[in-house]
Amino acid sequence: MSNALPAAAPATERYLSVNNIEVIYDHVILVLKGVSLEVPKGRIVALLGANGAGKSTTLKAISNLLGAERGDVTKGSIEFAGTRIDRLTPAELVRRGVIQVMEGRHCFGHLTIEENLLTGAFTRNGTRRQLADKLDKVYTYFPRLKQRRASQAGYTSGGEQQMCAIGRALMAEPEMILLDEPSMGLAPQIVEEIFEIVRDLNQKEGVSFLLAEQNTMVALRYAHFGYILESGRVVMEGDAETLRNNEDVKEFYLGLSSTGRKSFRDVKHYRRRKRWL
Repeated sequence: MSNALPAAAPATERYLSVNNIEVIYDHVILVLKGVSLEVPKGRIVALLGANGAGKSTTLKAISNLLGAERGDVTKGSIEFAGTRIDRLTPAELVRRGVIQVMEGRHCFGHLTIEENLLTGAFTRNGTRRQLADKLDKVYTYFPRLKQRRASQAGYTSGGEQQMCAIGRALMAEPEMILLDEPSMGLAPQIVEEIFEIVRDLNQKEGVSFLLAEQNTMVALRYAHFGYILESGRVVMEGDAETLRNNEDVKEFYLGLSSTGRKSFRDVKHYRRRKRWL
């Protein structure tokens, strides 16, 4: 069953807007080359592409984490809720409700699951009752975390650590979550479970998502809209159902064609030239 909505939302619904940005590392290496995208309020938007296409760099540009890797946004602008944010500090951005869940989960291995979750509420002032309510909400969406709440995060499974990282972001009361490679290194069943939770958070809590993902097939089942990056450029965009049915996307990202599933050798050697080149 399709989860896709009609294509692009009207301009009045823009929430996050990335406008023709370029990113350079070490003052020399051009990684993003005029990337533009939009995330309407209350939607899930997928940022797709192979490893090295520029997905993580795009998310770090939005969350202002490039400085730690000697990267800079040298052109363009980024706006959230009508305000330019590319000159804010990461902490200021978190207070505005934009939270990034990093690739590789990055839990504090020596802390328990619950202690990890509590670190997510550090930027929010509130009473103990409010903090307990937020914990209860996280445990409602992630019942597995409640079972492991006293376990050290470093001794939990990859799926539990990914849930912990998303739950920690939820503790910060996000308006938008930038989710980087949530399926990396996880079993297919756990990937489905995590994406189901992402959809629940979107539908029930109204959290908007921009998720960077190599697993195109799964991402397009849960997203409303998608952008495909290749070599630092957006080469294709459209609503999720349109992208799923596009012959180029089927062949070059799903290993399928109008004649059915192709062999790895056929996919690798690209019998049909990409139309966007």
